[in-house]
Amino acid sequence: MKRRTFLRNAAAGGLAAAVAPAVTAGADTKPAASGSPLRVIETDRAPKPVGPFSQAIKANGFVFVAGITARDPKTGQVIEDDITRQTELVMKNIQAILEAAGSSFDRTVKTTVFLKDMNDFDAMGKVYSRYFPAHPPARSTVEVSRLHGGRVEIELVALG
Repeated sequence: MKRRTFLRNAAAGGLAAAVAPAVTAGADTKPAASGSPLRVIETDRAPKPVGPFSQAIKANGFVFVAGITARDPKTGQVIEDDITRQTELVMKNIQAILEAAGSSFDRTVKTTVFLKDMNDFDAMGKVYSRYFPAHPPARSTVEVSRLHGGRVEIELVALG
């Protein structure tokens, strides 16, 4: 398949990245727009987005989870500056979002981990690996100079 055909089909099938409007609280999934193949995923068990993005979007059999930081779902505040505790909270928040989407960690295809300090790689990895005991997904890990709170942010793509 030629690249142009693939890209056109991907966009038509809902695989292209999209920005979806905010949805009302309490619902786990909502159509992004009338007739849209995209579904907004939202749960009160994970922190609300701090900007114009969704916790996740479900499209064409995939769940695309936004970058999740170590914010407490109840208070919206970033927890203390400990990489182990922050990674644990990030993974629990992602788990809640995956469950709201009808998916789970064992259906994860790819993750991207953003670390404020690459020296946290081993400590983050110890927590992260507990969530993927059998078949860890493909993963990229990068150091970034600034995060919107905390020491770690993780985004994820899973089968829906």
